[in-house]
Amino acid sequence: MHVNAENGDKMSEYIVVKEGAEGLYEEKKSRFIGMTFKVDNEEQVAAILEAVRKKYWDARHNCHAFVIGENNEITRCSDDGEPSGTAGKPILEVITGAGVHNCLVVVTRYFGGTLLGTGGLVRAYTKAAKDSLSNSRLARLVQGEEYSIVTDYNSIGKIQYIVPQFNAKITDSVYTDKVEVFVEVVKEDSKALLNQITEGTGGRALITKNCDKFIESDYSFD
Repeated sequence: MHVNAENGDKMSEYIVVKEGAEGLYEEKKSRFIGMTFKVDNEEQVAAILEAVRKKYWDARHNCHAFVIGENNEITRCSDDGEPSGTAGKPILEVITGAGVHNCLVVVTRYFGGTLLGTGGLVRAYTKAAKDSLSNSRLARLVQGEEYSIVTDYNSIGKIQYIVPQFNAKITDSVYTDKVEVFVEVVKEDSKALLNQITEGTGGRALITKNCDKFIESDYSFD
């Protein structure tokens, strides 16, 4: 989760990996295969790295970087035999620059016979990492709230009309002698939404806050 560096207060959103992907970059016959993974702990990182090394057993290098924790409490990177600072650090900077959390990026290199120099290596590892992250499915988690709204059948249509006009959605509905709907809304829009529902139903809707939660939406990294 993003944090205010001055006072440590948590901000309202962060980015996570929903489904990792690969990216391929070639430079002077060297191939750089970037791979993005969702990770929640260092044990998962170790298992993924072992699997990657087995899969690409004949590669020259398997460089990587990862961040774990809401505030990036755990941050690691490895050049895996490349000149210091030319691989792991650039990969890490791609992850942190994109604001992605609980993320591992591995870049496997097949040496093409021509040295690229430190600048060339930094560009290649950066490009492969960026491509794999760009090809991955990411999600933006925004601080929000969940409400239960109970109303009569005459008012449910009005609520169903109002909710999509805000950063909100109905996640479930229960029909008995009344109608109960469960609504997720971005926190900063909750007050306006609830006021609109109260006005639109003439005060007949019973609104109860269930919990605070993070609301997920798709996110693209460029």
